[in-house]
This record gives sequence, structure tokens and C-alpha cells, in this order.
Amino acid sequence: MIPQRVRLLRGRAPGSRPATREPRTGTAAVAAVLVLLGVAVAAPGLLTGVDPLAADPLGALAPPGAGHWFGTDHLGRDVLARVVHGARHSLTIGVAATTLAVGSGVLLGLAAGLSPKWLDEALARSFDVLSTLPELLLALLVVAITGPGTGNVIVAIAIAQIPNYARVIRAQTFVVRRSGYVEQALTFGRSRLAITAGHVLPNVLGPIPVLATIGLGQAVIAGSGLSFLGMGPQPPAAEWGAMLSEARNYLRVAWWEALFPGLAVTLTVVCLTVAGRRLQRRFEGRTP
Repeated sequence: MIPQRVRLLRGRAPGSRPATREPRTGTAAVAAVLVLLGVAVAAPGLLTGVDPLAADPLGALAPPGAGHWFGTDHLGRDVLARVVHGARHSLTIGVAATTLAVGSGVLLGLAAGLSPKWLDEALARSFDVLSTLPELLLALLVVAITGPGTGNVIVAIAIAQIPNYARVIRAQTFVVRRSGYVEQALTFGRSRLAITAGHVLPNVLGPIPVLATIGLGQAVIAGSGLSFLGMGPQPPAAEWGAMLSEARNYLRVAWWEALFPGLAVTLTVVCLTVAGRRLQRRFEGRTP
């Protein structure tokens, strides 16, 4: 008969943490929200057939009801339609900025990890300096120099996020470049470019999906924040941060105009963060 303690320890290595299970309901809810966001970006017409730019002054500031589920704004535009169509602007900024930041961060991190010591130190200190600044403040500084606009906002957010990815890739590169298979490839006479592309790069990208998922939520917040300040897509474009900016003057008489785009930003960031944390636990082997 196997002792109870032995049965409990079977299936995991000594000293390892037991796998934790997450509630399936929460995971399903997060997945449903992310799918809904994907539909809103790709085909908003499936969720609402109302034109988000169509104004109706006679129906301005109508509360939520059967005709307008999220109410109307100060120009009589349907808030639900604007929230749905605003997902395309907000998430496009977040995805584009995150993609640009990941690509640039990977290249700079590899360059630092594979370069001579003096160049590595210079790049590392640059990453450290940029990391000390809040991302939104750094992005705001870049936009103040380059000017408002969706493209400039994307570049500004990407610049603010690059150090997050570059530092991780640099640390991973140090580990991989000293591994046995890389030294063996050097012994066989393979070029450094071939070793970097075939051995180093694929083995340093492991943490990137986790970081990018969480970073996407941060990019959405930064994009909405810059749009709130008038730096992003310009009116009458439906974008969550711009909608919040327009609604701030009507909070006492039309709370719904700010509530629903604010909930959209919050729910998006929370779901992306939860998804990123779950990926992290799976990457670390703590989720069955």
C-alpha cells in the first residue's frame, strides 16, 4: 500500500510547486470578452448597425433605454455604436505600438547581448534610463515633439515600451550565448549570423508572448490617455480616450457618456492582463 504522502507527491519533482488550477468560469469570461473585442475590431457591423458619427441634436443626452442601450452623447450620437467602433481605433493603436516595441526591443536586446562590452554597457544604461520614466510621460514627451496624430501616438508608445522587451531579451541572450549548443555550433565553424538566427533568436523569444500580452493592455491605456489629452485620433473619430475627453463636461447630466467607454478601457486592460498572467503561469509550469 502506497503511503498517502507518497501519493500526494507523485507526479511532481521534489521541491517544485504544486500546479494551481484557475476557475474555468473566469477563463471563459476573459476569452469571451477578447473574442467580442476581436469582432468589434474586425466587423463592428455585427454588433451594431448604427452609424457612430450620425448626430441627432434632438435626441442629445438621452439616457440608456430601448432605443439607445448605452444612451446618446451631447451631439445625439449613439454611445453603444461609438464604443463598439472605438475598439478598432484603441486596439489598433495598442497592437501596432506593441508590435513595433517588440520588434525593436528584440533587435536592440540581441544587439546588446551579442555586442562588445562597451557597446553592451552603453545600450544597457540607455535602457535603464528610459525605464526610470513612466511610460505615459515618456510617450507624452515624444508626442509633444512629433505632434498629434495616430501614427505619432503609436511611435511614442512603442518608444516608451521598447526598454521592457530589450532588457529581457538582453538577459536571455547572455544565457543562451553561453549554452553548450551555441559553443558547439561555433566549434563546427558556423557563422555568427547563422548561429544568431538559428540558435540564439528562437531560444530568447520564450517570454515575449507573455510580456506582449500584458504590454498590449498597457499600450491601450497609454493610447487612451494620449487621446484623452487630444494627441490621438481627432474628432469626430470614435476612440475611447477621445470619448472620455468629450464626456468630461457632461458628467453631472449624462454619466453614461463617460461610463461606458471607461468600462470598455478597464475591461479590455483587465482581460489582457489576466490572459498575460495565465500565459506566464503556463510558461513557468505552474498551470496544468
